[in-house]
Amino acid sequence: MLLWLTEWLAEHVSAFNVFGYITFRTLVSTGTALFISLLFGPLLIRWLERRQIGDVIRSDGPEQHAAKEGTPTMGGLLILVSVFIASVCWVDLANRQIWVVLAVLLSFGVIGFFDDYLKLAKTDKGGLSAKLKFFLQIVCASAVALILYQSATNPAETALLIPFFKEISIPLGWGFVILTVLMIVGMSNAVNLTDGLDGLAILPAVMIVGALGLFTYAVGHFEFAAYLQIPYIEGMGEVAIVCGAIVGAGLGFLWFNSFPAQMIMGDIGALPLGAALGVIGVLARQEIVLLIMSGLFVLETASVIAQVGSFKLRGKRVLRMAPLHHHFELKGWPEPKVTVRFWIITFLLVMIGLATLKLR
Repeated sequence: MLLWLTEWLAEHVSAFNVFGYITFRTLVSTGTALFISLLFGPLLIRWLERRQIGDVIRSDGPEQHAAKEGTPTMGGLLILVSVFIASVCWVDLANRQIWVVLAVLLSFGVIGFFDDYLKLAKTDKGGLSAKLKFFLQIVCASAVALILYQSATNPAETALLIPFFKEISIPLGWGFVILTVLMIVGMSNAVNLTDGLDGLAILPAVMIVGALGLFTYAVGHFEFAAYLQIPYIEGMGEVAIVCGAIVGAGLGFLWFNSFPAQMIMGDIGALPLGAALGVIGVLARQEIVLLIMSGLFVLETASVIAQVGSFKLRGKRVLRMAPLHHHFELKGWPEPKVTVRFWIITFLLVMIGLATLKLR
């Protein structure tokens, strides 16, 4: 909305023409979301504390996590609100890709809200059942996938790009719908599984979405796309502004979520954040690169699958506890050490992902 105002002002004051640049609006969007999250974070924490909306610690988790009982949860609401306000202020609201990303954030945020609410209400189910939550995720992701497939105007929008190779792309046809659902649902649950330590999930997500913002800007810029030998997709540059908003909101949330956390994200934050990574990766046609950069999330998910599978098939566990971060905790690593080392791993993986832009 503020973009329209600046466009009108630019007709009278040339200095406002700077808001016509996506790069500038991305920076402003990042700052706006960061400011909103830092401003309203303390208010949200106090509101959650007054209503005793605190985290419920699993009895089978690490013993040292018992101290986290009652920490204000559902802090992901702060991320969602900050992202939506910053995005609506600075993006071109006529852009269809923008509404796809915001719709994913909203729909998965609603799923996360009900899951958190039922857990806090201490119902017998302890939240949404795994089957119902998974079903709702698939329904939302399928709707988005079908919209993207039907609205595609360029063959490159539904082809699978192979990183490091400039001329290899695989037309997917209806397989694009399946891949999109897998990316959105898979990333959503992967981030949710990783969100088990203070600050563990949010900073890797911020680093990855920041890198995706560079990809979306390049894909949406005709000259950069031609130079980097990647497909040009009209309008994709605007998505970088939403990526900037997620970066700002995520850093603001980390201010309160760093060890020891004053506020926990909850499913209302983890599910939509992961889903957003998935859909942005699809929009930028960088699914494989996203999986490389999200190696931490993939590894955490794989550790749970391996643990459950091994126990059911062999009656033995391969880890002391899953997800993987709990395994290292039980080996004696302090929580901050696990978190920071996992951050470093993600940073390295993001650098590899960014390198694919040039190494083609």
